[in-house]
Amino acid sequence: MRNLVKAADALRQLVKNPWLLNKLFDEELYWRKKVLRKRKFENGLPVLDLSTFFEKATETVSPYAFLDGGSLPTDLALLRALARRFKVENYLEIGTWRGESVANVAPLVKNAVTINLPDDSMRKIGHSEEYIMQHRVFSSNLPNVVHLQANSLKFDFRSLGNDYGLAFIDGDHHYEAVKSDTRNVLHCLHPLGIIVWHDYGLNPEQVRWSVLAGILDGLPSAMHHRLFHVSNTKCAVYFPVGTIERLQVIQLQGPTTERYFEIMIRIKP
Repeated sequence: MRNLVKAADALRQLVKNPWLLNKLFDEELYWRKKVLRKRKFENGLPVLDLSTFFEKATETVSPYAFLDGGSLPTDLALLRALARRFKVENYLEIGTWRGESVANVAPLVKNAVTINLPDDSMRKIGHSEEYIMQHRVFSSNLPNVVHLQANSLKFDFRSLGNDYGLAFIDGDHHYEAVKSDTRNVLHCLHPLGIIVWHDYGLNPEQVRWSVLAGILDGLPSAMHHRLFHVSNTKCAVYFPVGTIERLQVIQLQGPTTERYFEIMIRIKP
């Protein structure tokens, strides 16, 4: 009887608060099982060594705030290395936040477009003014960066053309949003364009299965074999035919502690 009462109470809570279903379906175990039912990614995506994409031993990441919610320095170093190595001219990202990622890539490309939820929309869903004011602080004055305030789930990506050589998906990380953003980015990607997804990993060693499920369901299955995780980052990357084939690719069996980095911190005024 006690279990029946609990079940009835749980159903009433779901009726009153449907968003609680997200708590059920966002469980990583659920998403891992969903991925494994359809694909053979038992340990996540195959891993490429980050050093594969560096033309030199050092990469300067700037700006970097060391604040909550941002990317890892290695994530931004990867974006910069890809932009430089593949001579990207047009860069697109979903999820501006403080503007760290686009500010790091902007010096290396001709044009950059970054899309983020409008300020008014963020207010309507309860975000504070302090949170909203942090958006675009590093990128608002960059001359080659266009800031679009739009909901990526509703935005017409075809209006951007189809010449983006590098796309960075770092918006809403729930399954449906990742799937939608992935499908939408395909509309404006150059035939040799590269896609990077942030937060594919909860950390550089642990897969975020809900994001991987969104990536896989957002891409045509014929593209799945060209998906990789880049070591020491939280990023998954799609490489089209003719990109990494011309590099000396270092593929790893999994996360490694053999690779380490030297970091120099310079505080800018």
